Amino acid sequence: MWLYIIIGVVILILIYALVVFNKLVKLRNRVKEAFATMDVYLKKRWDLIPNIVETVKGYAKHEKDTLEEVINLRNGAYDKMSTNDKIDTNEMLTSNISKLMLLAESYPDLKANKNFLDLSLQLSKVEEDIANARKYYNAVVRNMNDKVKIFPSNMFARLFGFKEVKYFEANNSERENVKVEL
Repeated sequence: MWLYIIIGVVILILIYALVVFNKLVKLRNRVKEAFATMDVYLKKRWDLIPNIVETVKGYAKHEKDTLEEVINLRNGAYDKMSTNDKIDTNEMLTSNISKLMLLAESYPDLKANKNFLDLSLQLSKVEEDIANARKYYNAVVRNMNDKVKIFPSNMFARLFGFKEVKYFEANNSERENVKVEL
């Protein structure tokens, strides 16, 4: 009799482990899909940056530090970055793009430049798309991280090698007001 109870418990544990494993795989795939969607918009922004920087350069030659910081961040090989590197680099880029756009506000001729207007409209649209994709990505990451951290699924997550995933969060400089001094 006890043998049947033990076999039944083992079978239930195995079934639960399979269910948890399948759920974790689905969540990991959703995280990858969410990042891939966001990555498309991040890449669009990545490709817009040199055009914006070149347009601003002509008007704001003495704002060398801000321009160089954006260029240096942008010069990495995007396609060769890991997911975490892409998140970190894009968090820094977001902050510097804000500075760049505020800097542009200080130059009336630049603000009226057709190229700059077109590029800033494109950038605004891409930033909006990134924000929406980021919300979805972070929601999926939260679900994954909950499953990885909450008992009893956390035991099986650890057993199967599933780990917490990094959120795409605003960094401290993004939370502060940007100050441009000329």
